[in-house]
Parts: sequence; structure tokens; C-alpha cells
Amino acid sequence: MSFLKTSTSFTRFRISDPVPPSFWPEFVERLRRNAFTDIDELPEERSLGWVAYEDMLDVNFNLNPVEKGQYVAFALRLDTRRVPPAVIKKHLAVALRKEEAMMREMGKKFVSRDRKKELKEQVLLRLRLRFLPIPAIFEVVWNTADSVVYFASTQQKMLDAFEDLFVRSFELHIAPLSPYELALTKVKDPLSLETIEPTQFI
Repeated sequence: MSFLKTSTSFTRFRISDPVPPSFWPEFVERLRRNAFTDIDELPEERSLGWVAYEDMLDVNFNLNPVEKGQYVAFALRLDTRRVPPAVIKKHLAVALRKEEAMMREMGKKFVSRDRKKELKEQVLLRLRLRFLPIPAIFEVVWNTADSVVYFASTQQKMLDAFEDLFVRSFELHIAPLSPYELALTKVKDPLSLETIEPTQFI
């Protein structure tokens, strides 16, 4: 998804906490402290972190400034490594067969439950290194004038992950901006919304 395309889906958040004056001078450093870590050479299943808006490989934010007038723009990158279950099943069966042959040579009749668990972990580690992680980019645009953050996703898992990393990075709490809360910012008398009744179109 991209805010630069003709259409996109996004979720709006409002900053719940006051932003202190000392926040913005250290903003980029906060991004760097929680920047994305590449896992191409590591057996990790996933990696999540901030990258530049224009370049998902820029984790230092030196070539792509985040300031865009009254906005700051950056992105959340999520790399996920998926090993197909059928592949895991096959390689685990091969590993168990070899282990059982070794057990028979040692005069033992079966492989213990703990050893089977250990074999599965070893198989998963080997396979993860053979499958490249799949990257996904979710753009973030923060209007510093009205404390509204636009996040280019509507998936609940991504919203939860974004909110968690946002709070951890900036020490500011955010909450989804519902249509009702948005309406409250547009009317002079908030109580007038209490008298509105939904319209039935069918």
C-alpha cells in the first residue's frame, strides 16, 4: 500500500499524550534506535522496524529526510520468513528416520519426546536459512500540526504491531481515530452529536 498511489487503505490514529518540546530534536534518533534489522543471514522468522519512506533499505535516515513540511514520513518494514508445512514435515521425517537408525545401532528402541522436539528445532533452523524472508512495507505519515498519524494498513495484526512499536519508540500513546471522534473535532457543540440518529437506507 502507498499514499502516493491513486487509492489506498489506511487507519488514522490520534496522539493521546502531549508531545514535549524536546521530542522533535531527537525524533530521528528514536527511529534509528528502533530501525529494521535485516534477517537474510539469520534464522529468525520475522523482523520489524522503521525504515525511510522512500527507501526500505535506508535504516539510518541520512539520505531520505523524514521532515515534509508539517508532516514527518517514514515506514514500517516487516520481513517474514515462511517455510511451507509440507517441507517441514518431509525434512522432519528424514531426520527422525536417521535418528531411529542410530538408536537401533545403540541398542535403543525409540526416540525420546525431548529428542524429537530437539530434532524439530534443528530442522526448522536449517530450513529457515534456506528460505529468504518476504518484505512488506507499511507507510506512516504523521501530521504534526493536528497530532494525527496515518498508517497504510487496516489489518488488525499490523495495527497492533504498529501501535506497540510506536509506543516503544516514541513513548507516546496513540488510539484509532473513529468517525465519531473525528466528528467531535468538526462541531462546535459536541453534545449536538448525541441527538443524531442513524438513517436506514433499506
